[in-house]
Amino acid sequence: MTDNRLNLSAGIASVCVAAILVVAKLWALSQTGALSIGASLADSAMDLMMALGGLMAIYYAARPPDDDHRFGHTSAEDLAALGQSVFILMSSGVIAVSALRRLLSPAPVRVGQEAEGIAVMVFSIALTAGLVLWQRRVARATGSKVVAADSLHYLGDLVPNIGAIVALMASAAFGLTMIDSVVALGAAGMLALGALRIGKGAWDALMDRSAPQEIVDDLEQITRNFEGVDDFHDLKTRMAGSKPFVHVHIEVNGDQTLREAHAISAGLKRAILDAYPRADVIIHKDVTGEAD
Repeated sequence: MTDNRLNLSAGIASVCVAAILVVAKLWALSQTGALSIGASLADSAMDLMMALGGLMAIYYAARPPDDDHRFGHTSAEDLAALGQSVFILMSSGVIAVSALRRLLSPAPVRVGQEAEGIAVMVFSIALTAGLVLWQRRVARATGSKVVAADSLHYLGDLVPNIGAIVALMASAAFGLTMIDSVVALGAAGMLALGALRIGKGAWDALMDRSAPQEIVDDLEQITRNFEGVDDFHDLKTRMAGSKPFVHVHIEVNGDQTLREAHAISAGLKRAILDAYPRADVIIHKDVTGEAD
């Protein structure tokens, strides 16, 4: 199976799992009325949106640049992520307000059908764990950062799911219904932090912010140590989705033939692509000591 097909299989699996969990948790919420399940439902809805955005990004990443999009279509991933972050922030705010109202309300909170709710959350954990294992396998095989990031996000989803089970068990065994609201508040906080992180990353990419410093440092080391490169300057990077764009000027011996100089830049480009297979690399050659 090719890398593109593997990545698409992981993306489709992510969408299917998220859709199944949204339906299951909607039913569990209607049965129990537990806000902790509501928070987990909002997280699954966010997962579904992110999974759809990730699948779209994988699909577009496989398409070559065209006449209207010379640099490809990967910025669609950042646009989708920015919209998702706004939706996540709104969802976390609704959950937090509902949880605070329950905590401050003098009326007793009713949480029922705990066994059904626990069963759905156990099912959710099992399905999520299976998806994470498959995504990690695909990410190792293809090096896809989209699949790896989606896998990491789903791994983080296990925490609110476990919290919902604890809240339902406490309600069923001891009648401690307030724990449900506390867990929902914690889940809302996690959702908000995740939304801010996703939104910042998308905004930085849309504003052509440089690639992460560790990538820049690695590119500098690769270029500096490459045989035939006497020096380099004007290393510029930016990110579009998970795709880095790299532009660098190298200084080479001006007495060698054009073919020899080209071989050096081509070799350097291959070395960068070996480290970052999805990168778009442009290398400009200058004569050593004569660069402006």
